Amino acid sequence: MEPTADGLLSRAAHELGSKADELTAGVERCLQQELPELWEYPDVMASQNIAEHVDAVLVGLEHIAESGEIQLPDGDVERSRRLARHGKPVSTALRAYRLAQGVILDSLLEELPRLTNDPELLSAATRKLITLSTEYVDRTSEQGVTAFQEERDRRLRWQLSVVNEASMRIGTTLHIARTAQELVDLAIEQFADMVTVDLLESVLHGGDTPAADPLVLRRIAQRSAVDGSPELTITPQQLHTCPAGCPSGRALATGQPSRHRLDASHLPDGSGPAADPNVTPGDQGIDSKIVVPLHARDTTLGVAEFFRHRRPELFDDADLLFVQDIAARAAAAIDNALRYTHARATALTLQHSLLLRHAPRQSAVEVAYRYLPAGSDAGVGGDWYDVIPLSGARVALVVGDVAGHGIRAAATMGRLRTAVRTLADIDLPPDELLTHLDDVVLRLSAEASAEAPTQARAEAPTEAPTAASAEPSAEASIEASTDPDAENDGDVGATCLYAVYDPVSRRCTLARAGHVPPVVVRQDGKAELLDLPPGPPLGLGGLPFESREFELPEGSLIALYTDGLIEARDHDVDAGLTALRHALVQSAPSPETVCDSVLDALLPAKPDDDIALLVARTRALGADQVATWDVEADPSVVARVRADVSRQLSTWGLEGLDFTAALVVSELVTNAIRYGRSPIRLRLIHDYTLLCEVSDASGTTPHLRRARASDEGGRGLLLVAQFAEQWGTRHARHGKTVWAELNESAAFPEVGLVEDM
Repeated sequence: MEPTADGLLSRAAHELGSKADELTAGVERCLQQELPELWEYPDVMASQNIAEHVDAVLVGLEHIAESGEIQLPDGDVERSRRLARHGKPVSTALRAYRLAQGVILDSLLEELPRLTNDPELLSAATRKLITLSTEYVDRTSEQGVTAFQEERDRRLRWQLSVVNEASMRIGTTLHIARTAQELVDLAIEQFADMVTVDLLESVLHGGDTPAADPLVLRRIAQRSAVDGSPELTITPQQLHTCPAGCPSGRALATGQPSRHRLDASHLPDGSGPAADPNVTPGDQGIDSKIVVPLHARDTTLGVAEFFRHRRPELFDDADLLFVQDIAARAAAAIDNALRYTHARATALTLQHSLLLRHAPRQSAVEVAYRYLPAGSDAGVGGDWYDVIPLSGARVALVVGDVAGHGIRAAATMGRLRTAVRTLADIDLPPDELLTHLDDVVLRLSAEASAEAPTQARAEAPTEAPTAASAEPSAEASIEASTDPDAENDGDVGATCLYAVYDPVSRRCTLARAGHVPPVVVRQDGKAELLDLPPGPPLGLGGLPFESREFELPEGSLIALYTDGLIEARDHDVDAGLTALRHALVQSAPSPETVCDSVLDALLPAKPDDDIALLVARTRALGADQVATWDVEADPSVVARVRADVSRQLSTWGLEGLDFTAALVVSELVTNAIRYGRSPIRLRLIHDYTLLCEVSDASGTTPHLRRARASDEGGRGLLLVAQFAEQWGTRHARHGKTVWAELNESAAFPEVGLVEDM
């Protein structure tokens, strides 16, 4: 039988079969020398994998006459998929195939001359061998590339889905720790076995990234897929420092992410170059980790570390880019939460500094008040309350609400509260006060509208955005949607309720500007909503406000509040008002207890809006504390008035104020007789101080003036101003009242200080 090329190749393969181990070792040496990176992954490249290919080639050549082609190893497709999962390029596998082909082909070509000296047969067998080996490598490469691309595409789709999921799951709130925990939970579910997030302590307190060494970090969030394996040595909210040269310290210093394979030389057992504060010393369970600094707005916020100790795949370069993308989104959300937290703290500090801290001394009402900021992400609002002592032992009770949230709303609230106090000092009736306050809000709106275009021009980009930058970034989108001070830059809106209670007449005059009406609980125990004209909200302009007067017997309870108390997502306003009335009726008499009971009954754990609550229990000044005289418009009655005042002071035990009160009353009554109109009335009120009031029907306001040396008069009001602790004028619908407040510390002024009237 004539020998053939197929037969010669079969004999050569059979001869090499006994040397398969040597051939495998030769291929392995070649690949380790040329492609050392493949040997990092035993599931892709190992001696057994090479032996499978060597056996496949030799067996295929030995039985070539039967099959006509060499069968590929069954596990090669899965190894190509693993190569894709490790993020290695497919060209690495293709080169490995060619290198292995060269080693095996050389061995077969060396074996052929030993089996025959026929040059034609050797040439035919060589051509056949090259053809078969090339076909084998081509089919292996094609199969491997197909599997690699399928796995790579699957991995890319998975990464895109995880990134998309991250954009929806991370940053759902403006809570710093919760946002960091959302990043941790997502990573544990998708690609990591343990995750930690640490923020710089200086950043948490509003500072920039410090240059000091060592850096102080606070553990914000952490989680391990299996509790206790490996053990987390740092607890949440615990402070710790970065050891010199540790991966997290380098990431914070350089701003660059890094990937680490943790073997015996890197594990924190004392033998490695840098200790890792996250795991127990000597723990051999961690295989690899990724360290990513958290950056936002050119500021380093902290660092996130992702570990693998249960998953078979080590982190690779593709994982590094993928994790970096997710960490960047998380950093934007954490930065937004930090900015919101700092802005909220600033607004709260500003608001508390502007709100009433201690109730002023007055005897008209017993008061208690509460302010609660919103528990949601809306931010601090512009709710406020106030208690303002007025002349005649009266008191003004105020509650208001500025539209919007943030520092701007708190600042606007402070300006309006100051305006209300200023208007209250001139003793305007409630409806007139709200009219003037409406003008103030209109001016504030005009100022805000004028500032808005200037700020927009200052913040506008100097160059037109390119097509690539036309779409907002994820960071910018998060910022725009949750900026705690992102309010309309134009109109300023507010509501207000202003009430004046007189303990002498036991009557309360109220007016409201778009505000919720107060609730009153009278002595019969029934709670009613006062029927007040609604009035327009402040800032509309040109619309009237109307006052209404109610009698409030001594011991009545009146509650002023903002709409956040009665409005909530789980019930409407009517249900809130019903609950408020019930809580007021069921409460104990003390206003402090009433406030606590109302808040406990109506408020959820996290209110949707700011809440201001002011509760007052009315008091009354009895007839034994008030003395009134009608005065004739005749200068001769002044002496009799002084005598009446002296007797009344003696009855009250205020003999020490006899001279001062007689002098002040004389001046006030004399001015009313000379410059006012009848009827004239004198009233003394014995409260914490002595209040002297003289009323007449004239609307002319008295004022201090400088009298010349030759003038015989013009110094009366100046004497009143010197003797009285304070004095002033208030106007009524008809006429006016000039009042002065005296106490026992009043002393006769020095002559040199007397100015003309």
